[in-house]
Order: sequence, then structure tokens, then C-alpha cells
Amino acid sequence: MNLCVFQGTFNPIHNAHLRVAEYVLDHYNFDKILFIPAYNPPHKTCDLQFSSDRLEMVKLAVSDYPNFEVSDIEYKRRGKSYTYLTILELYKLYNPDGKINFLIGTDAFKKIESWYEFEKLKSLVKYIVFVREDNFNISEYDFLKEKGVDFEFQPLTYEDISSTSLRLKIQNSESISEYVPKKVEEYIKDHELYKSK
Repeated sequence: MNLCVFQGTFNPIHNAHLRVAEYVLDHYNFDKILFIPAYNPPHKTCDLQFSSDRLEMVKLAVSDYPNFEVSDIEYKRRGKSYTYLTILELYKLYNPDGKINFLIGTDAFKKIESWYEFEKLKSLVKYIVFVREDNFNISEYDFLKEKGVDFEFQPLTYEDISSTSLRLKIQNSESISEYVPKKVEEYIKDHELYKSK
């Protein structure tokens, strides 16, 4: 199996996430894009009270895409959602052809050396990196190539949607219908998520 992983907090998942996944599915020969919501992301403060909601929203968002799948692997493990531990489990579960591919934005990729077991992780995955910044300078990442990190950049146009900005819109009673799938928008409304400051 040619497997690609899309791990994230997805708080909430939005259309830019789906657009990235559709793009790589179209441009690579992946059998599956596996979305993995982080139960307890180590690099972000996240209210665990809403962890199950984030998982459900990702399931709703990808429900109409036959090659997209959602994994609750980090929910079953509990604790901090370390990518290295997740990738080790995925190799056992899926027996992929070659390395597991890993979607990541430049904002997170810049900090990849701070990730748990970075030196071991870098030999297990190939990073497919999407630009999430203006004034992008590819040479800023040469040092990671020198350290043996396997990665390539994708030229998908930068789309300035962030989950943080969407949460603020909801708090301010602004519409988010153009930014998230309809099923996700309805879930947020039905469960009154992100209302408090």
C-alpha cells in the first residue's frame, strides 16, 4: 500500500485541509490518505474535553471521499500524541510500500527538530510540505536536507485559512460556511462548539 498520512489537531478541520489532501491524491499514486486527529497534541494547548468532537468532525468532513480514511489510533493510545509512536504503529498495521508519506505545513515543518524522537522519525517518513507563509524562501530548509530529512515541497497556492481564525469567527458569531464542509458547520452549531472566549 502506498500510504499518505495527514496528522493534525483539526480544531476544526476546514476546506484547506481537504484541498491539500485532494491535491496529493491527484498528484501521487497514493492508495489512501489517512487523516489522524491528534488526541493530545504535544506542541499545542488543546482542551481534551473536545477531543472526541474533533475526531467526529474529521469523520464527517471526509465521509464523501472514498480514498480518505480517519484513524483514531491516537485516541486509543491516549497520552501525548507523538508522531513517532503513531508512525511505528502504522507500519505494523498497513505494511506500506516504502516510506510512509507525511503531509505537513511549513509552519510545523520549521520546528520538526523539536519533535519527539526526531532522529528516528526522519528515517521512517517522507515529508510532503505545503507552503503556509508569504515570502517563502526554499533555501531556509537546506539545513534539514543536510541532516538527512527526506522531503519535497508542493506548489499548491497558499490558502490563508487557519483553525484559530475560524474559532474566532464562531466566537464573534460570524459565518464560517465558506471555510468548512457543511456537515462540519452543522456539527459545530448543533454542539455549540467554540462559543466561549
